[in-house]
Amino acid sequence: MSLYPLLRAGLFSLDPETAHTTSITAFKAGITPYCMPSIDPCLNVTMAGLNFKTPLGMAAGYDKNAEAAQALYKMGFGAVEVGTITPKPQSGNPKPRMFRLLEDEAVINRLGFNNEGLDTIKARITADKLKYSGVLGINIGANKDSADRIQDYVLGAKAFLPLADYLTINISSPNTPGLRDLQGVAFLDDLLARVMEVHGEFSAFQNKCHSEAKPKNLDPSLSFRMTPKPPIFLKIAPDMALEDIDDIIRISLNRGIHGLIVSNTTIARPDTLISANKTQTGGLSGNPLFSPSTKMLAQCYARLEGKLPLIGVGGIDSGTAALQKIQAGASLIQLYTGLVYKGPDLVKDIYSCLTPYCKTNGFASISQATGTNHHDYL
Repeated sequence: MSLYPLLRAGLFSLDPETAHTTSITAFKAGITPYCMPSIDPCLNVTMAGLNFKTPLGMAAGYDKNAEAAQALYKMGFGAVEVGTITPKPQSGNPKPRMFRLLEDEAVINRLGFNNEGLDTIKARITADKLKYSGVLGINIGANKDSADRIQDYVLGAKAFLPLADYLTINISSPNTPGLRDLQGVAFLDDLLARVMEVHGEFSAFQNKCHSEAKPKNLDPSLSFRMTPKPPIFLKIAPDMALEDIDDIIRISLNRGIHGLIVSNTTIARPDTLISANKTQTGGLSGNPLFSPSTKMLAQCYARLEGKLPLIGVGGIDSGTAALQKIQAGASLIQLYTGLVYKGPDLVKDIYSCLTPYCKTNGFASISQATGTNHHDYL
């Protein structure tokens, strides 16, 4: 019998942000409520040159300051994406800024990239990286008061490419004023050009290091790290017109981005919402996001025709939802809000769905299911 309903009652007696902080504190102390047994090899996924033990990752936004990754790996996540991290520390928007929509199994947040900043988090990841047992994604963003937001992403890339298994460019949070403007054609092209220039420089540095018997000018703290040419993913919003998706895909392909994460939270408010908190400002996540984010995922999959892999995020709260996201076009999936409502057993539920699905269909890998039903979501 799951103990999470009892634990949830205690957590839900707290305001959402306090509950979140409490869970991070527990994970930092080594308290993991559920440890996943061995994962069937059919769930192993190779994407963008990286090997994932499972297709399931923790989405950015939960472990903002890279404090709980190892506990999340033990729970069964194949990857953890930390952040969003900005160059300078920032406290985020005024509280309260997180709201549960209990009747809708959703959350609205307007946190505003609250994090400890690049230097502190970089030092923490450097110190902890040898302990990590899964893929580490690092999500970077811009400070609210930045005079040059694109330069903020350049700084993030320079700091974290040596530490990340993959890097995510987050231009789609609705909680930093003007940030989504970076999804416009001119801004996005400039942003990706500058970040990919950093990626090229780092790749050249790696090649030089690998060709020298004793690499020169190499920070000793990085000698255990350095994923070969870590891929860069772009995280996009679900609130775009189809022509905007076309522009993003075209620019991403032209600039050499390695994959898209679809999608961030939404500023839309579906008519189906019934919670009194539905009028709060911020990004909506959870069950109501599943349909629009999965539709956008399928639209991206159809347009890309296999040219870029996709990570599907938004509203995954069951094994069935996880499978549907893969069938709509996702090579990998991520969740966060579903864990708030369903607890750690959600991870087991997802694997208990995906593994039998592979066996029944004779799939050697869950990757064979990617995009198989994407037309159903267009």
